[in-house]
Formats: sequence, C-alpha cells, structure tokens
Amino acid sequence: MRIGIDARLVYYSRAGIGQYIMRLTEALAGLNANQDEFVLLQSQKDHTQMVDGHYFSRASLWTPSHHRLEQVTLRFEIGRLRLDLLHSPDFIPPFHRNCRSVITIHDLAFLLYPHFLTRESARYYGQIDQAVRNTDHIIAVSQSTRQDTIKLLGVPEQKITVIHEAANPIYQPVDADRARRYVAQTYDIDQNYILFVSTIEPRKNLPGLLQAYRKLLDDYKRPEKLVMAGSQGWLSDEVYDSVRTLNLDDHIRFLGRVPSEHLVYLYNAAHLLVHPSFYEGFGLPPLEAMTCGTPVIASNVSALPEVVGDAATLIDPHDIDGLTVAMWRILTDEDLRASLIAKGLKRAKMFSWRRAAQETLDVYHQVAG
Repeated sequence: MRIGIDARLVYYSRAGIGQYIMRLTEALAGLNANQDEFVLLQSQKDHTQMVDGHYFSRASLWTPSHHRLEQVTLRFEIGRLRLDLLHSPDFIPPFHRNCRSVITIHDLAFLLYPHFLTRESARYYGQIDQAVRNTDHIIAVSQSTRQDTIKLLGVPEQKITVIHEAANPIYQPVDADRARRYVAQTYDIDQNYILFVSTIEPRKNLPGLLQAYRKLLDDYKRPEKLVMAGSQGWLSDEVYDSVRTLNLDDHIRFLGRVPSEHLVYLYNAAHLLVHPSFYEGFGLPPLEAMTCGTPVIASNVSALPEVVGDAATLIDPHDIDGLTVAMWRILTDEDLRASLIAKGLKRAKMFSWRRAAQETLDVYHQVAG
C-alpha cells in the first residue's frame, strides 16, 4: 500500500501538531512495515530529511499549509502521487482526491471557544464539518476528543479510533544538579522556578495563572520565579497586559519557543509544571514533565485527567485560590512532591509512540480494505 502523510505543517511549526507528525513518522519507520510504502508530503521550502527509512520517500509540495487556495491546488499536487491512502494529521484533508483518507483530530477548541480564534483561523477550522463527512476514518488523540467529535459534529462512533500520543523519547530524568547548571548557563536562571510550557494563547488560561502566581508571592511570600516557555500565539496581548497590571515584570521570564534538547533540562530543573488550560485535546507538556520526573498541576477538564490520571494535582481552571494553594503545597511538602514524581514516572510509561504508530498503521490497513 502507498500511504501519503501530509507533513507540510512541520516547516511552519515543530510544536503541537508538527511534533505529532515528526514523532509518528519516526515511529512508523521503526516498525519495519515493509509491506507498505510511505510518502512524506513536505513543503518545497523544507529541506530536512524527516525520516531515514528504506520505505520512506519525499514529495515536495508548493501549496502552503492553511493557504486559502489549498483545496484547489492540493488536489492536483496529490493526484500525481498515485496514493492509496492519505493521512492528514492537521484536521482538514483535500475534499477532492483519488485515494482513501484518514484525518487526525487533536482537539475541538475552535468550536468550544470560537471567541479565541483569529479570523483566518476561523476560516480554516470552519471546514471541520465538511472534513469529518469527507474522510473515511478519524483518529482522535483522546477519549475526550472522541466524545467531543461525536457530540459536536455528529460523527458516528464507529468512524473514530482513539490513539493516544506520547512524549518525545528525548524527555527523561536528568541529574538535578546537572539540569540546574544547564538552565543557569543557557537561560541565566539560577533559582527555583515554576514552569509553564505551551503556546501563549487564550485557552491556556494564562491570566488566571498570573493571578494565582501573584497571590503566591503576596500571601505566601514564595521566592520562585515563573518561567514560561512557548511561542507567542494568537490573541496573546492580554497575557502581557496582565503581567504589567499585576506588577510581575521582575518575577517572570518569557523564553519564547524552546528546542526539545533545552526543554528536557528546563523540565528537570523546574520545581513543578503548571498547566491550567481551559481545554486540551490531549496535553503533551504534563506528560513530558512526568516523563522527566517533574511534579505536575493540571486542570481537571477535557483530556487532561485522562492523560495524567492520579499522578498529578488536578485543579479547577477557574479557581484562582485553588491553583495558588496547589502550587504552595508542592513547593513546601516534600512528601507530596516525592509521591507525585513517583506516580508521574510510572504513569508516563503507559504512553508509547511505537504503540501509537502500530495502532495508526492498523487504521491505515482497515481503511484501505
């Protein structure tokens, strides 16, 4: 079978869905599934070799990811590749094509929180109704996303398979002193800190985190800084306005996008990770942190409880006081901290990209008949 995987988004972003594409293709190559041939559809501007595998080839496409003319031009570019199946990891497949189709739905935040979208994002994701009708099968990255897809889009249950993501294998425990030295040398952070990792955008609930952190400083006199690693997303001005309003400029470090090889040390050196999102389709940063042995605070909504289980402290994302107390407890209770570390390391082992790749390959074969 000749399988195409749309990997164009990797050129524009190596976080989020881009990370999913890279890890999945890497794991598929490791399966030695030599009865199949894989074609990675990459941007013609992307000169990286994503996978080194005998059964993988590359097709360079001119059509940019999320372009307004994507549905018109992509059908012609894909048509010449003679694919049996096309996997679109970025939600929206070409609606006119000459092969079978699988899409991955990572979350439906754009339906639940439409006021968080830019006009251009609303245009692109507004195609989701047609996408789920047009595709042959859907992969959802969590049971939570599966239920949202059934409820919000009316998709039949049998058309959706849940396949969990996993952490990048680079994330693992590192000696604490070594991690702290690395962070001090690389980012000039030489004190205990609370870590947030994700794109700076509204559904991550950063104004709420900033309010809770301000209370931690004022009510509990804690010295830890708040370190925020992630690129600037849409509608992020409110976050920087909150920093100024709450007088937090001297207490917060914005690192921007951080490469994985740096992030492993940031996780290991952090006293805890806070992930107070209003909504997640999966939630990789909490899983990455647990893989590194870092205690986690996460919201008790959407897919996050499904990912962290009992290995993290769960909070209501609307409860500012509750988030403040949760941070204070982990910062001051060594027994709680040790318990969360042990549970987190055990929980993280339940997720594997090799398993995800095998289950994805099974879906390909099922759809192709």
